[in-house]
Amino acid sequence: MNARAPLPPDLPTPAFSVRQAERAGVPAHRLRAADLNTEVAGVRSLQHDLSLAQRCALFQLRLTTSSFFSHSTAALLHAIPVPYRVAHSPLVHISVPAPHRAPHAAGLAGHALQVQPHELMTLPDGLRVTTPLRTWFDLAHSLGLLDLVAAGDALIHWRQPMVSALDLAEALGQPFNRRIRRRLRHAGELLNDRSESPPESILRALLILAGIPVSAANHVVTDQFGEFVARTDLIIDRYRIILEYQGDYHRTTPGQWRADMSRRSKLEAQGWRVMELNADDLKDPAELVSRIHRLAQLPSLERPLPGLGLGAES
Repeated sequence: MNARAPLPPDLPTPAFSVRQAERAGVPAHRLRAADLNTEVAGVRSLQHDLSLAQRCALFQLRLTTSSFFSHSTAALLHAIPVPYRVAHSPLVHISVPAPHRAPHAAGLAGHALQVQPHELMTLPDGLRVTTPLRTWFDLAHSLGLLDLVAAGDALIHWRQPMVSALDLAEALGQPFNRRIRRRLRHAGELLNDRSESPPESILRALLILAGIPVSAANHVVTDQFGEFVARTDLIIDRYRIILEYQGDYHRTTPGQWRADMSRRSKLEAQGWRVMELNADDLKDPAELVSRIHRLAQLPSLERPLPGLGLGAES
C-alpha cells in the first residue's frame, strides 16, 4: 500500500481512529499521508478545515463514553455567545465525571466535574455535552459578570429559550462555592429575555450597575397618536434618551445607513435624544457611563464600577 493507496472500504468515514485503521491493515506510513487530517492524536479524518463540531467529533472518537464537552466548547455548540477571545481559543474543553481523572492531550483542556445525569445531553450530531443551563454555570468560572449576563440573556431569549427563566431562577438555589454563587446570582438579577445581541446585553447590564434607570430593551416607540415610529435597543425614559448599538452591518449593509439616519431623525422629532454606540465604546465602560451621565445631565458617578471582567475583545 503506497502513501496514497485507497483506504479499506470498511473504515468509518469521514473519520476513524488509528486503532481502527491498524486493525483494518492500514500501515503506519499511510496514516501519515498528507491527505489525512492528523490534528487530533490517535484519530484521522478525510476532512480538512474542520468546524468546531467536526473537531469535537474527532476527539469523541478517542474518548471514553463517560466524557463530554463542557465550558466554552459546550457553549459554542449550543450557540451560547462567549467573548471573542474565548470563542477563538484553539482548546477544546472536555470533562469527565469526578472523581475520574481529567483527560490530558494536545489541543484539549480537561476537567473533572461533579455532574448529575440530568445535566448532560446528546446533540443531534451525537456529541455529548453539558446542558445549556449547566454550561452557563460552568462559564461563571471564567467569564466576567457582563459576559456572563450576555450568555444568560441568550439562554432565556423569548423567541427560542434554551431554558425557562423560572427553571434558571430555581437552579440558582443550588449549592455552589461562595464566589461562583455570588457571581451567578448577580448575573441572574441582570438578565433580560428581550436582548437581541451580546453587546446590547453588556450595555444594558453596565447601565444598571451604574445606577442608570433603563426602562426597556427592544421597545417599540410610538408617536402621540399611537403610530409606530421605531423599535429601539435601550430606552432611558426618565431622561428621554435612546441608546442604539450599531454593529458593523449598519454601515456595510446596503441601505442600512440611510434607514438608520431616517430612523434617528424620526425619534429626535418626537423629542428623544439618540446616542449611537459601537464596539469601541464598550472598551472603556467607565468613560461610556460618564458620557451617558453627561447627556442625561446627571451627577458624575460617585463610586467606581465593580470589577466587570470585560476586555476589549469581548
